[in-house]
Amino acid sequence: MLIGLTGGIGSGKSLAASIFRDLGARVIDADILCRELVLPKRPAWNEIVAHFGSEILQDDERLDRIKMAALVFSDPAKKQILEEILHPKVFEEERRIYQRIIDGDPNAVVIVDAAMLIESGNYKNMDKVIVVRCRAEDQIERVMKRNGWSREKVIERLNSQMSAEEKISYADFIIENDVDLSVLRENVCKVFKLLTVKVEE
Repeated sequence: MLIGLTGGIGSGKSLAASIFRDLGARVIDADILCRELVLPKRPAWNEIVAHFGSEILQDDERLDRIKMAALVFSDPAKKQILEEILHPKVFEEERRIYQRIIDGDPNAVVIVDAAMLIESGNYKNMDKVIVVRCRAEDQIERVMKRNGWSREKVIERLNSQMSAEEKISYADFIIENDVDLSVLRENVCKVFKLLTVKVEE
């Protein structure tokens, strides 16, 4: 079973993914795949440099993620170009890893941890979709603390993402993260039990 896990910035999605991993799920981190796919001289890197120029590179030729983020989040057209380069390559790599996992364990619960799961259309490739959500104010405070961003920058980033309400309309399971870690763990455990029952069936 291939499960998509998503949620807005600061929702606790990655923390939920780590709990799923502790419970025995195999987790594919889409962000890590993206980082690997844009390493110097790889196909995605070549396409990105061709479109955006060498000014988005650091001295070691790696992408300057801060410059890239500032560029694409301020220009929807550039954001779309970047996504059109990256998403198909990420999907392909996810499927390759998934196939390798289930070849070894046909009953594995495999979770794709992806912030852009729904926006990219990748949710269509999943058997089930899980959305992690929390109160907007909690998201803002968590990201401010974690990233050292201003409140205004966090709100700007949140506004550039699909809303939690819209994400939920695609969800088979919703995990609430409004209290503390113990409650989040309890909520993740409940969903994992449901997933493992479905796999066994």
